[in-house]
Amino acid sequence: MAGIWRPPLKVVWCGTLPYGPTWEWQRRLAASRASGELANDVLLLLEHPPVYTMGKGGSPDHLLVGEEGLREAGAEYFEVDRGGSVTYHGPGQLVGYPIVNLEELGLDVIEYLRRLEGALIDSCQLLGVEAFRDPPYTGVWARSGKLAAIGVRLSSRKVTYHGFALNGTTDLAAFSRIVPCGIEGRTAASLQGEGASGDCSPVALAELVAPFVAGALGLRPEWGEMDDLQDPPVAAPAAGAQVVVGPARGGGDGS
Repeated sequence: MAGIWRPPLKVVWCGTLPYGPTWEWQRRLAASRASGELANDVLLLLEHPPVYTMGKGGSPDHLLVGEEGLREAGAEYFEVDRGGSVTYHGPGQLVGYPIVNLEELGLDVIEYLRRLEGALIDSCQLLGVEAFRDPPYTGVWARSGKLAAIGVRLSSRKVTYHGFALNGTTDLAAFSRIVPCGIEGRTAASLQGEGASGDCSPVALAELVAPFVAGALGLRPEWGEMDDLQDPPVAAPAAGAQVVVGPARGGGDGS
């Protein structure tokens, strides 16, 4: 029996990119996908230098050291247009930004979130880590804490941007300055900390996760280059060259 044809998902490994220009790039790509100028869905996979982002559902109380404390720790801070509260991105973490047309896929936002969760759970389990959902919260969890955060926004009410962040070898101390995702009393976890087998670097996780995300959305992954897409941002210095986020300032149990 012939296989079922699936539309392509262009997958691009972007290396280390600064947050602000990448956020603007996502919005341009989402607008192009909504208008039809960008013909196919895209998955951007990358790593960010240290940065905290606050979503529409956040509160200043979720910043345990305040904005200035985050910047003093060597990180940037942005208030952004996705859902959810505050989270952290930084070295050792795989960030994924799917730019996909939900209308063409026949999905609503809730089903899209569940499919992303499923793809990340399958990826973690392939590395030998027990990962699961924890309703009513969005994201992926291990017994010791949250492995992956997910937050999205729609352009023209049909094309997604923002996405997911999966902790590979991430320094979890960075989460102690915030209440991650605004969930009191819960901590962050990493694949490395959970004893994952294999390489947990962002570039290795990108190769692992991309086929699962594509399959969950009914698409087939096709790897491409940043230059294939319009106006890509300039890459940031390598993660190892970034300011290391030091010990937490102030109290709080969130991570």
